[in-house]
Amino acid sequence: MKKISLASIIAGALILSACNGNSNKTTTSDSTSVTNTTDTGMNHMATTDTMNHTDTMNHSNAVATVGSDEQDFAKDAAAGGMMEVQLGNIAQKNSSTKAIQDFGKMMVDDHSKINDNLKDLASKKNVALPSTVTEKQQKDIDKLSKETGTEFDKDYVSMMVNDHKDDIAAFKKAGDKMKDPDFKNFVIKTLPTLQKHLDAIQAIKKKM
Repeated sequence: MKKISLASIIAGALILSACNGNSNKTTTSDSTSVTNTTDTGMNHMATTDTMNHTDTMNHSNAVATVGSDEQDFAKDAAAGGMMEVQLGNIAQKNSSTKAIQDFGKMMVDDHSKINDNLKDLASKKNVALPSTVTEKQQKDIDKLSKETGTEFDKDYVSMMVNDHKDDIAAFKKAGDKMKDPDFKNFVIKTLPTLQKHLDAIQAIKKKM
């Protein structure tokens, strides 16, 4: 009986040892699996972050494909166009004259289209455009937004006459200086619209 008991004890010890060994292997395998999974995830995240950073850098460092004449013109034209749209909206609300209200609507419609065309062109040429008007333009907008009736009509009409004269001169000058054919074409297509605006506002001014 003692021999049998001793043999049983030895057998039980061997079985317990084997189970512990398998358990350790399983734990080691699981740990390795978790480590590999973590490494893989981290490597993927690092790769993704690197790619995103590279894309951002490439986008932000895009070099304009046109010269300074085209870039300066595009920035000035974009700011001027945004001002015309904002003032056109104000004219429809603050003016007491239907002709001026109608002119304001024409400014919003026409210059919104011109602005969109300029944005498309600038995007193709990697030219960064301003997102807001200049400080001086904002002061003019703020001033007119506080005026109504006859006072607004007088100041707005005077500003539109001067602005469109300046715009036409600037467009013609830029068209002569710029070398890029697409920008030249933009000037050629836009000038008749600016002249139409000047003719319309001058006609309104004569009747005031």
